[in-house]
Amino acid sequence: MRADLDHLPAKQQRELERVRTTLLTEFEAAIKSGGGGTQSWRRDGRVLKIILFGSYARNDWVDEPDNGYLSDFDLLVIVSHEKLTDIADYWYVAEDKVQRDPAVGRTVNIIVHTMAEVNQALTRGEYFWTDILRDGVVLYELPGHPFVQPQPMTAAEAASVAQRSFEQWSVKISEALAGVEFYLGRGNRRDAAFLLHQATERAYACFLLTHAFYFPRSHNIKFLRSLAEDTDNRLAAAWPREQRTDRRRFELLKRAYVEARYSDQYDPDVEDLQRLLAGAERLRTLVVEAGEERIAKLADAAERTTST
Repeated sequence: MRADLDHLPAKQQRELERVRTTLLTEFEAAIKSGGGGTQSWRRDGRVLKIILFGSYARNDWVDEPDNGYLSDFDLLVIVSHEKLTDIADYWYVAEDKVQRDPAVGRTVNIIVHTMAEVNQALTRGEYFWTDILRDGVVLYELPGHPFVQPQPMTAAEAASVAQRSFEQWSVKISEALAGVEFYLGRGNRRDAAFLLHQATERAYACFLLTHAFYFPRSHNIKFLRSLAEDTDNRLAAAWPREQRTDRRRFELLKRAYVEARYSDQYDPDVEDLQRLLAGAERLRTLVVEAGEERIAKLADAAERTTST
């Protein structure tokens, strides 16, 4: 795994350095604040690694802010204890500061796991993690915490895992979309918006679990969209973003997970919901097509392996 950013422009290198510093500084502050400081897992809590993955690691990023297409920074943070993976307790302030930092010109997404979690996934050969090991760039690490050698899945295992994930989650997408239609018919726009969010989240879960065998602990559909489109940019067709209205509508959908349930001020109009429903239905179609294509390729590989 490389440890330099020479493939990136100086601007992005400076942004990543600033993000790295903020994550480490705010994590240290979170460790020292509040109760539980005498517990060893917290007192001795450490960030073991920060790794850049995705398009900026692979060098196939997109930088077209005028058209609404701007690749995100995707970062894996590895910590010393599972309790330190809690976003609300240890990473919320850091994330908020990064997103509000005018010196960082793009969205930053972080996933937080322990070394044990990552190494266990590598021993299972999960594609998401083996890709990070292959393409990732180390921004920070403490010595003495190596990754295990990945154990590749057999073709038959990969086909089986993908098939199970696809069957489970493709049904869940359709169930949520049926709920949207039900609530729209009753004039209940807030519940319709919440289930639209759920349909979108489930669609990305279906795609990511079928293709990469990993789904992050996140309800942020903008992050999930970024991860999914990073794997297959054909999914971008679900959500036009050239027009400001389209970007506003997707932001409205992103907010629905919390606000549609808890905020009296959240009140989407019917036209917005109908356009978002059309987008979610397009996404389902694209996810199903990509999933069937993926499973067919894996099944073909498994059959060829068996016959040789």
